[in-house]
Amino acid sequence: MGLRPGDGLTPALTERAVRLGASVPFAEAAAVLDQFTGVRIGAETVRRLTEAAGAAQVALETVAAAAIERALPEEPTGPAVQLLSVDGAMVPLVGGGWAEVKTLAVGEVVGTAAGPRTVALSYCARCTDAATFGHLATAETHRRGTRTAGTVVAVADGAVWCQGFVDLHRPDAVRILDFPHAVEHLGAVAQAVFGPGTAGASEWLGVQAHRLRHGQEDAVLATLAALGARAGLRAEIRALAGQTHGYLATRREHIRYAAFAAAGYPIGSGCVESANKLVVEARLKGPGMHWARANVDPLLALRTLLANDRWTEACPAVWRHLCATARVRRIAPPAVPPPAQPRPAPPPDPEPAAPAVAPRPKTIVDGKPTAAHPWKRFSGQHAKP
Repeated sequence: MGLRPGDGLTPALTERAVRLGASVPFAEAAAVLDQFTGVRIGAETVRRLTEAAGAAQVALETVAAAAIERALPEEPTGPAVQLLSVDGAMVPLVGGGWAEVKTLAVGEVVGTAAGPRTVALSYCARCTDAATFGHLATAETHRRGTRTAGTVVAVADGAVWCQGFVDLHRPDAVRILDFPHAVEHLGAVAQAVFGPGTAGASEWLGVQAHRLRHGQEDAVLATLAALGARAGLRAEIRALAGQTHGYLATRREHIRYAAFAAAGYPIGSGCVESANKLVVEARLKGPGMHWARANVDPLLALRTLLANDRWTEACPAVWRHLCATARVRRIAPPAVPPPAQPRPAPPPDPEPAAPAVAPRPKTIVDGKPTAAHPWKRFSGQHAKP
């Protein structure tokens, strides 16, 4: 029946339990499995199977990424324009801590009447450091033909690790600072200068965002520089304006939004932000959920299989890996009784002790019969007439 050693579940039943466990909380998964299959297993069993299958997928993907980097096999041909976008999302850990999950979104950019659109999206997500994530994502970028794509558009926020990721996978990518992210920085300056929620802040931000979007990025930088040098502003406001100016100025080539839009490139990282919600937060940030760090990546590996629509093709390899690494419980053979030994003879019963005999009373003392003398006891029989 192809049962996995140790749990007695068929491959099909295990797959259904794991898929449910990767999609909904484990207790709900157990209830749904019972409803649709009539097989009743506990939430703890669903958790154990899901985490084991996810760990198997992590191991397979890790080996695949290392093999690609080592052998450099021929890569499939990528699309004419490809989107490459990375971002981070936080997940709660056991004990009250948090950890960042780094997510990659890869897609094909196509032109439409309404503007550029990204289709055929796929994802990779891991809870690890930036350098390790960059290498682990090689399996996905290789599969999608990132190195062979005509033009790669890398849209991300200004985090240094995001640019390092692009340097690793496609150094010549067209780098675009996420437009809403840039506007967010301008919004912080507007609130500092005019006050949070004021009409002046809204108006100033609208003007600067319009300029930035329509090819007047130099005017925006000049405005920020002027605020940073204005004597009438408080020192902390001037400092914030100066920091924002420096942030955008060092990314001058990444904020040419009018040119990017004219070329048909997306200027927002909505695809990877949606991936944070779809892949990560929808399963790992539910009410009351806290995860052991070692169990985050297994869930992410299964979540990306579902989001990438590769569940069916991946299941056979995961099952083989599970069977190969299962700890087969060795059933101890029945104990063989030792050869029968002759039963020792029981010890002989102790001889009964002779009953104690009272000493016979004397019948004559000093020549005279005592009370024990027969004559005394039976005096009636010997009475003289």
